[in-house]
Parts: sequence; C-alpha cells; structure tokens
Amino acid sequence: MFIQTEPTPNPNTLKFIPGEAVTKGGVSDFSSRDEAAKAPLAAALFEIEGVTRVFLGSDFLSLTKEADAEWAVVKPLALAAIMDHYVSGAHLRETDAAYSGHSDHADDENAEIIVQIKELLDTRVRPSVANDGGDIVFRRYEDGVVYLHMQGACSGCPSSTATLKHGIENLLRYYVPEVQSVVAVE
Repeated sequence: MFIQTEPTPNPNTLKFIPGEAVTKGGVSDFSSRDEAAKAPLAAALFEIEGVTRVFLGSDFLSLTKEADAEWAVVKPLALAAIMDHYVSGAHLRETDAAYSGHSDHADDENAEIIVQIKELLDTRVRPSVANDGGDIVFRRYEDGVVYLHMQGACSGCPSSTATLKHGIENLLRYYVPEVQSVVAVE
C-alpha cells in the first residue's frame, strides 16, 4: 500500500491519501481523543503525540498537529498508523462514525434560498476545499447571513478567513442576491 501525502494551505495540517475509501460517503471531524473513540483510525492517530485534529473525508484524511510538533516526527508515525489500519482490515469492519453532513435549519420562507446555497457549496466550493484537505458544512441561513463551519485543514487555517470572505462570500452573493455575508461558526 502506498499512501500519498500533500501539504495544505494550513502549515500545521497534512493531507494523507491512502488510495482506498476512508469513510463510507460522509465526513467526520474529530478535535479530541474522546470524540474519536468510536472511529478506530481517528483514535489510532490521536495516540500520536502532538496530534490535535483528525478529519476523515471520503478518500483522504487530514491530520493537524500542534504548532511546535515537527512533521519529521509526526508524519512517519501517522503513515504507520494508517497502514496498520488498512492492513489489519479494520476499515472493512468499521461502522460509520458520526458524520457531520449538512444541517437543515430550513424554514418555508428561506427554503429555496437554502437549496441554492447548498447546491453552490456542494458543486463549486466543497470540491476545491477537499483538494486542500478540508470540508465546509452549511449550518444555517438567517437574515441574509450564511453560517458555515470549516473542517479539516480549513479549521484554523490562516487563509480560511480570506477564502471565506473573498471566495465563498463573493460566489454566494453573485448567484444568490439575498446573501449579504458569510460567517464562520464552530
């Protein structure tokens, strides 16, 4: 098994591509050992000293480390944990962890706007964000404001604010005139 790695815009996050499915269609974002307890791969990665976040995408995973941890130490341990997970067959026995998916706070008045926003996020934003090792989740739309949650490499990334304001906000405002701004939420 060959596991590719790619840098992300977040210097503390590295993207790992095992060449096999990582999740069964959803995504999971873990920011603690406790959260990762039911996901064997994420739990194994949290055993590595310095790991602060594990994001599991459909065909990749992103690992975030503490700022003072060195990739020269963390990366080989992460590669070993990922390899062990796949070689052991654990990925075949695993049940889906709590996938985050989209939040549906749709009311009748804004239902059509929310459908448009989600369609744009799914077709134009999420693929680009996934290339950088992250994901973006719609939380709600309220009074012209779109609330989004950044995950994986995007969470805590120095350029995520620029991406949100200059990229995503401009895109949504162009195609959905009702959108006035975009805000990141936890």
